[in-house]
Amino acid sequence: MNRLRALLFAFCALSLPVMSFAATPPDRVLIFSRTVGFRHESIPVAVRTLSQLAESMGLAADATEDATAFTPRNLARYRVVVFASTTGNVLDGPQQRAMEAFIRGGGGFVGVHAAADTGYDWPWYGALVGAYFQDHPPGLQHSRVQPERDGVATGPAWPVHDEFYNYDRNPRGRVQVVATLDERLYAGGRMGADHPIAWHHDHAGGRAWYTGLGHTEAIYGQPEFLAQLRRGLAYASGRADDG
Repeated sequence: MNRLRALLFAFCALSLPVMSFAATPPDRVLIFSRTVGFRHESIPVAVRTLSQLAESMGLAADATEDATAFTPRNLARYRVVVFASTTGNVLDGPQQRAMEAFIRGGGGFVGVHAAADTGYDWPWYGALVGAYFQDHPPGLQHSRVQPERDGVATGPAWPVHDEFYNYDRNPRGRVQVVATLDERLYAGGRMGADHPIAWHHDHAGGRAWYTGLGHTEAIYGQPEFLAQLRRGLAYASGRADDG
């Protein structure tokens, strides 16, 4: 009888569906901060802050300055790629094509500050970011950032002390602007009354979000800027429709 019971138990066990208790791997973010031109002292703080924000959102974060990470196989592990104050021509031809394929496959991009001072030999990337860096006034200055949606203010303006980029073109019309900078409050702005400083858009099958802020270490401790970066990660990862 005991032998029969044992055989019946074994048969039932084999007949039951196999249950897997392995956790679903989290979406991953690759934070890339290679520089070929100017290097910002704030990069370590930027990488650490972006990693912490991503992880607080349930996104596992990896950071690298190694351009060989840009292969189709490796990028397939990620939901979002962040360029954190990269400068110059940071990827070669095959690496650029891997990044393009990543976006075409539905990947997300976040560009911070000098991400617009990157990839001048790569027109596709310029379209992804939305505009290239042109110049900036000397030193750090004070201004206000006005959040907006569809050209309408969506909340109170907040103060900012940072380095303010002028761009080679106004991206409005090609992107959805989500914040502008008030040029009346500082010297050296060249964009005029409409100075976009953060924006997003769908691009080539994926999503791209950019902020021109992020030069100083201190700004990575400002709640309003942290909220802006969080919105960017949410948009690029497909967790929000409006960055």
